[in-house]
Amino acid sequence: MARSHLTLAALATSAVDDLDLVATSSFGSAKGNDFDAALLTARDGRHFMVRVPRNERAEAEQSADLVALRAISAGVRTRLPFAVSNYVGQTPVSGTRAVVYDFVYGTKVGLGRLDAGPSSLAASIGSAIAAIHALPTSFVADSGLPVLSASDSLRSAVSVMDRAGATSLVPPQLLGRWERATEESTLWQFQPTVINNALSADSFLSADGVVTGLLGWQDLRVGDPARDLAWLLGAPEAVADSAFDAYHAVRGQGDRHVRQRAKLYAELEIAKWLLHGTETRSTEIVDDAVGMLSALVDSTLNDVMNPLNPQTIETMAVSDVEALLDRTERAV
Repeated sequence: MARSHLTLAALATSAVDDLDLVATSSFGSAKGNDFDAALLTARDGRHFMVRVPRNERAEAEQSADLVALRAISAGVRTRLPFAVSNYVGQTPVSGTRAVVYDFVYGTKVGLGRLDAGPSSLAASIGSAIAAIHALPTSFVADSGLPVLSASDSLRSAVSVMDRAGATSLVPPQLLGRWERATEESTLWQFQPTVINNALSADSFLSADGVVTGLLGWQDLRVGDPARDLAWLLGAPEAVADSAFDAYHAVRGQGDRHVRQRAKLYAELEIAKWLLHGTETRSTEIVDDAVGMLSALVDSTLNDVMNPLNPQTIETMAVSDVEALLDRTERAV
């Protein structure tokens, strides 16, 4: 049974000394949510959020999020163009804990709400992600959070591909496409960066077309920057282009194949969904994943403009160049 906002407010006052509340309201949906949450208003006008996990998965996520938020120091936060929530206090309740955070203002960003253009919300998201990737990696390592090399990222992708292939439910065309990408060494020559590693449209808060906050830091680590960009490829192409253009405007073009790796990761998310279905023995999930993989085959067969492999221009022999010039001169 969901806890009322009044109960959550009482827990918050136990968690934070001298917290003087004048108003409270439920926050989020009562159904299909892993947390009981309430928005709190203090007498001095400040707003807070209190959350209590409803299950073990949510509790683990909350614990990991707290570790990350504590790692993101005040100095690190000044490098970000958006707000990151602060941990304020906690109190035990029914075998778990209620955690109080300061409230981050903004409206949830839905994938369908993203617009395109250099001054669009998509562009603001691209710049926000680039700011995360520009953070110094030392604070992540110093906090004991995961630090993955480019080779680690490649091995992780190959593992998902191999496990999915072992189900015999992945079309051969896709397996071949993924294998070629993982065997292309130039694709995996990148500098690992700080990444959130759990981004989606719902991670972002916005106001007036600009990102104001980012929620969900439970998977903070050093790793492949392409992982934070993969979800954008589910948006219309113009929206994705705007985000990637803004991202490169901040980060430069040093990682030339980041979009191709992002595309691979996006496709492997379907493979992960398939594996989840097989592991939980859910026929519904497996059937859904198989259908998505079939649709992916159809789309990738015509995806000549956005292949996973780096495209190189074949070098012409000197004799071929001379013959081409001769034909051109005769044509003129």
